[in-house]
Amino acid sequence: MWNHVVGFACLVSTLSIAINAQDIEIPPYVKHCKGSDPQLIECLIKALHHIRPYLAKGIPEIQMPAVEPFRMDDLSLALTSGPNGYKIVLRDMDIYGSSNFTVTKLKLGQNGGPFEAKIKIPKMSIDARYTSSGVLIILPASGNGTFNANLGDILATVKGSVREVNRNGKAYLHVDKLDVDLTIKDARMSVHKIFNNNRILTEATNLFLRENGQEILRIMMPQLRQKLAAVFKRVANQLLSNVPVEVFYTED
Repeated sequence: MWNHVVGFACLVSTLSIAINAQDIEIPPYVKHCKGSDPQLIECLIKALHHIRPYLAKGIPEIQMPAVEPFRMDDLSLALTSGPNGYKIVLRDMDIYGSSNFTVTKLKLGQNGGPFEAKIKIPKMSIDARYTSSGVLIILPASGNGTFNANLGDILATVKGSVREVNRNGKAYLHVDKLDVDLTIKDARMSVHKIFNNNRILTEATNLFLRENGQEILRIMMPQLRQKLAAVFKRVANQLLSNVPVEVFYTED
């Protein structure tokens, strides 16, 4: 979703090449921007919005996988304390909705400094395999099943730095660092097909998830930020390592 801010964020400050854009073949997933454009920031934001449907479906010619959904490996959460505390592990997490982002603010890095982007995502959903252990309230709650989360009104701040890499006579960008901070205002979580379909345990678990959604998000957030940043950095570098800088941006 927000990961491709990286590709444009430090272009002005890191590049000093002058190439005639008319001599460059621009692929359909790229909206080309020029440094001479007085509305450069707006052009970069439009370029990010332009690439959204291509991210959703993937870009085979540069081996870019589809981000709808994108896969995360696992999250391990201790939701209550004590020797029999309630713990859950989410595995094979498929996340939907990340490509439907809107960039609301973009600040370019100066003199090699980090860039910053503000991003909105109206909703995302997560499907995962669910494993739990321990005691929930007063009920033994060890089991396996499926987990679903519907997240809404998501605000993200993305910060990072890039550097220029020269390869075969062309300049490319590489993401060295990427940090993601998230605020999620709405969260609804549920589990299914757990505890051998024991209705009482399933309802107790779903009641706990409904009433403690924001607290669960708070516990989840450090791991989620780290894993999202790693995924987005990898996807961004897949794009940037295959598309030269001059395709994205020229000085005039």
